[in-house]
Amino acid sequence: MSSSAIKLSCDYNLTSHVNMAAAVSSEHFDNLQLLLKAPSKDAVRDVCVQSHRRPSRRLTETTAATLSIPAAQAAQLVQSLHVLSHHVLFYNLSSPEQILALFPESFHSSLKNLITKVLLENSATWKTEALGHQISLPQLKDLDWRVDMVTASDSVSRMSVPTCLVQLEIDDPSAGGDSVSAVTVELSRESLDTILDGLGRIRDQLSVVAGK
Repeated sequence: MSSSAIKLSCDYNLTSHVNMAAAVSSEHFDNLQLLLKAPSKDAVRDVCVQSHRRPSRRLTETTAATLSIPAAQAAQLVQSLHVLSHHVLFYNLSSPEQILALFPESFHSSLKNLITKVLLENSATWKTEALGHQISLPQLKDLDWRVDMVTASDSVSRMSVPTCLVQLEIDDPSAGGDSVSAVTVELSRESLDTILDGLGRIRDQLSVVAGK
């Protein structure tokens, strides 16, 4: 019996978790001007940070009370902040210049700088949260194989045919509980040749991508 073990790990790009960011429109920036009604910079910072997560009725009500604005306007503000922060995260805008460039020239200067500062201060935390909540695909943890001789027969003859038994150990985090399971596959020489040819093509393609 011959055996080998393969340890594979996967590194997912942040965008595999963060949904495609919506475009930030002029209407969103009009809504952001409502932050000028905030009683303090800390109030602006709190609304910006809280809005990054899924907007909620409670956040809308709190924002409306803090800024002394109607609930409908508060809901629009929270949604616009949510869109902006996810846009910054999705496109990995990591410098003040990149974020400031999103704002219209007529946007209030001090408020624009404050929002940009808050987004930069929290980007690292939001990225970590996004990676921590990403959905992982099943991963190959181990591979074991052996060659057996099986008897093949038909109406004319009987003969021994070599076959390969491959056991795959799969870790599927989405399964819950005991996420590791094993699957055994029987492969003929022809099937194995086909798989090896395909894996070779995948290896070559990965080498090309890595070399770019």
